[in-house]
Amino acid sequence: QVQLVESGGGLVQAGGSLRLSCAASGRTFSRYAMGWFRQAPGKEREFVAAIGWSGGSTYFVDSVKGRFTISRDNAKTTVYLQMNSLKPEDTAVYYCAAKGPLYGVSYSYTGAEEYDYWGQGTQVTVSS
Repeated sequence: QVQLVESGGGLVQAGGSLRLSCAASGRTFSRYAMGWFRQAPGKEREFVAAIGWSGGSTYFVDSVKGRFTISRDNAKTTVYLQMNSLKPEDTAVYYCAAKGPLYGVSYSYTGAEEYDYWGQGTQVTVSS
């Protein structure tokens, strides 16, 4: 069982930056692929970014490429989403998700249905 707690959301002006953190419980965090999703009001949850269990595989939705980065610190059992050059359309509740434990090749996963555990979400609001 893995518990995920997101933090770092808030209100920021367009062009600003935020760093989201997702702290995971459990001693096998390093064996979990991690992902970030977001859901804006009235819209479906969408994939944002993912990182493989080894950290060597990352993937981003086209709309955030070049602006967002994903990283993980296995010693701190935490995954991060660094968001730069934020736009009003980035406004959403951001969710952290975990899939695993995994062994073998380290893939990043983009489908919400592929993840096993979810956090409660953190609100990100970007004003114009």
